[in-house]
Amino acid sequence: MPKIQAATVAEHRARQRRAILDAARAILAEGGSESPSLAAVAARTGLARSSIYQYFKSSADLLDAVIVDMFPRWSAYVARRMRRATTPGDQVFAYVAANLHLVAKGEHAIVRGLATTAPVEILAERSRELHNQLRVPLLEALAGHGTPDPVNMAELIQAIVFRASRMIEDGMSETKACTLARELLEPYLRQSITTAPERRPT
Repeated sequence: MPKIQAATVAEHRARQRRAILDAARAILAEGGSESPSLAAVAARTGLARSSIYQYFKSSADLLDAVIVDMFPRWSAYVARRMRRATTPGDQVFAYVAANLHLVAKGEHAIVRGLATTAPVEILAERSRELHNQLRVPLLEALAGHGTPDPVNMAELIQAIVFRASRMIEDGMSETKACTLARELLEPYLRQSITTAPERRPT
């Protein structure tokens, strides 16, 4: 029987499961078109393959667990960063910066890896859930800022996040990408638009 490396069996199993998920995430982040096999994950963690089967029945089961583990953590991190901001405009930029930080840490590389290996229907469903979770605080911040059309403005901001994310993946630093995004968004986020602009005389 393997030696328990924790105070309780439950804690030991939680640590082992976390190690397996982290190993699968690392393999996905490295790229490649093959789904992380249980054998590869076992080799990465130093566990016997039979031990992996105590936690996951198959590679597909493991991939689903990676998705379930990853997406809520992503949205929770973004929400925490936004809550620290003091104004709606700062919250909007916190949304951008938080997403770019996760990309720079390699989270988006894992998403790309999942896109080539995970079952399409599962990934699509989880992606919609993440998108919807992320939209809620962003829409609230834009509404608080006075944006007349928060839904479409959120889509424009998401386009900036997407493009800046690609720049990071192409080698740009997180700091530079955030600086460019701030330069683009700051004039808008620093103005108060809670009232309609005055019409100029014709």
